Amino acid sequence: MGMTAQANEVQSLLQFKESLTEIINQIHGAQNIKEIIVDLKTRILDLLGAERITIYAIDTKNQQLYSLYKEGEELKEIRVPRNFASIVGFCALSRQTVRLKNAYDPEELKALHPKLDFDSSWDKKSGFTTAQVLAAPILYDKYIMGVLQLLNKKGGGEFTNADQAAAQEIAKTLGIAFYNQRRITRAQQPNKYGYLIDKGLISEKNLEDAVSYARMNNQEISHVLVEKYRIAKEEVLKSLGQFFNSGHFVFDGTQMMPEEFRQRLNPEYLKKVLVAPLSKKGGTVQVAMEDPTDLAKIDIVRMMQLAPRHECLVAIPRDIQDYINTSYGIEETEVKSDLAEILGELEAETEEVVDEDALGVDEADNAIVRLANQIIKDAYQQGASDIHVEPYGKKMPTRIRFRIDGVCHVYQEIPATHRNAVISRLKIMSNLDISERRKPQDGKIRFRMKTGTIELRVATIPTTGSEEDIVMRILAASKPIPLEKMGFSERNLSAFYEVVSKPYGIVLCVGPTGSGKTTTLHSALGYINTPERKIWTAEDPVEITQPGLRQVQVHPKIGFTFAAAMRSFLRADPDVIMVGEMRDQETAHIGVEASLTGHLVLSTLHTNSAPETITRLLDMDIDPFNFADSLLGILAQRLIRTLCKSCKESYNPSREEFESMAASFGREALAARQIEWSPDMTLYKPVGCPECAGTGYRGRMGLHELLVGTDEVKRLIQQKSVVEEIRNQAISDGMTTLMQDGIIKVLQGSTDMKQVRAVCIR
Repeated sequence: MGMTAQANEVQSLLQFKESLTEIINQIHGAQNIKEIIVDLKTRILDLLGAERITIYAIDTKNQQLYSLYKEGEELKEIRVPRNFASIVGFCALSRQTVRLKNAYDPEELKALHPKLDFDSSWDKKSGFTTAQVLAAPILYDKYIMGVLQLLNKKGGGEFTNADQAAAQEIAKTLGIAFYNQRRITRAQQPNKYGYLIDKGLISEKNLEDAVSYARMNNQEISHVLVEKYRIAKEEVLKSLGQFFNSGHFVFDGTQMMPEEFRQRLNPEYLKKVLVAPLSKKGGTVQVAMEDPTDLAKIDIVRMMQLAPRHECLVAIPRDIQDYINTSYGIEETEVKSDLAEILGELEAETEEVVDEDALGVDEADNAIVRLANQIIKDAYQQGASDIHVEPYGKKMPTRIRFRIDGVCHVYQEIPATHRNAVISRLKIMSNLDISERRKPQDGKIRFRMKTGTIELRVATIPTTGSEEDIVMRILAASKPIPLEKMGFSERNLSAFYEVVSKPYGIVLCVGPTGSGKTTTLHSALGYINTPERKIWTAEDPVEITQPGLRQVQVHPKIGFTFAAAMRSFLRADPDVIMVGEMRDQETAHIGVEASLTGHLVLSTLHTNSAPETITRLLDMDIDPFNFADSLLGILAQRLIRTLCKSCKESYNPSREEFESMAASFGREALAARQIEWSPDMTLYKPVGCPECAGTGYRGRMGLHELLVGTDEVKRLIQQKSVVEEIRNQAISDGMTTLMQDGIIKVLQGSTDMKQVRAVCIR
């Protein structure tokens, strides 16, 4: 008989564990919290032998617990604070499981905590009498998400250790489900600034531009919307409040933090965590933060112990910092920039040093390491394409220049005595030989920032006076730009779409170094990159990557040249081949041959215009008949600085200015476009403002000259005609020259003639 009882006990235990496992698995597999509650509440009650179940969730807005699901229809919703006034509130506050034999027994309650009380008002309202209680906190990691409460053991017994362990396991799984549900809900919510779009305060495109600008310049989107797009701060905060379902705080320069908070809290810590207590009413403190649903920030507020309850309001980071500074009387101008602080350290170190050899400063010094890092960070944040480090000897400061929008600007000067240490640090970061200073070296830096990792191509060059310059190219963004966002005219865009969509032939993109040729070809590849096409690219270096391409880095030093890569590609079943540059006759010959054998070939060349490219290739002994048969199109391009949208100023050009422009465009061609001078004609000129650093220009756009391989152009190629004949024929076929495309963009208000003439020969 004893054996039978033991066997039954083992069988019951196995069934209990199996049922628990099934419940856990169903929670993991459920689509949403509602599905969990509806489908599993009966099974949980049966498993644990309870009469009623209530699942509470945390309301992050005011830190109350509300009944997400409960048994019985007596009450619509139960809400309790996280405090000692209720068993559920205590469970959430202490994050420990509560098991009671009798909820009305004050001694049993005090055994858990001296201040713990049982709120019997819910029993009076519902008519249900609570006896036994089993409450387990629903946690995700260290964050409280809710409470699972079971009431009254069936048959009048008490909840067992096994019941408690099972409830804790179910609560743990519910914590994961709650967190996932919150994450999914957030992903499905509308854009933070959707209210601004709906109200017509900003367009979707301008919002996208604002987001990109903020990321590139390491600024808050809210700050960009207020300062750059002139949207009222109140409207931005209304949008954020609507998104977070919270109130909002606007700092008007007069609000002050209550004295009791100022005495207790450190301002530097508040600025670091971006949390600011505003006021206290009753037992609730209002707190401003960037994200009122951030669990980590809510935990920080709770640990401050400012009040039993708190209400989180959304605020923009700049307002939070200004509010804290004003409350504590901190002048923001007292805070030095990182670079100024580093340079101050360097100057202090060398104030009394004359002999460079006696310095004892090397690349391992902390200030030098931070200086090198800060130079790269600032260059990236300012949108620079290149960093130039230029030493001028032992007595002159070393100059740092950034190339921004194609133009070099002086960024900073560092003490001459530290030039060798800075150069050595940058060479170490590039994995170069710091002892070799007599010959050029090439390397790369992979630099990790908060926003991601960037890559720099580094070149060292020995200069006069036994000095060594360093030039670092910040490699382009890893994603291609859509062709329609690259400044193409309507004719050029449609014609370029057509030529790159052909199944075979050759398409060339030409222009000087840094004119965006590779970026344009990658954008073209992005347009035709489909699962049906096999695309190989050979580049030096691989700067832009995109899924679907098979990309190869060439290494000329070991014989793996562009020509060798192309020969390999032809054995690798390609549909499209992109080769970084046709540097020699062999590469050009293989490219033409590949285009004639059923492949689309894209490449670049360093020539000044599209018609000149043809004569350049013919001078490289490319067969004119094969080249004519393969040519689809040649795109010549330049990058031109655009006028700053924030400060450009309209004016009416004089007749003399218009006539000069017409002469450059071609008077007949301009007249054919029905463009004539009038006193009301409007052009734009640069002014200068803080947004463009006083230059009047901000950003760049492309100028394009697209020669399409028409039958007439191909006939001229076969005849080895001169450049002028080919140019005239291409123009009659619809081609606009680089100068003409630039003048069109001047008339559209995007740039001015000074910039057009700076990049176009004629």
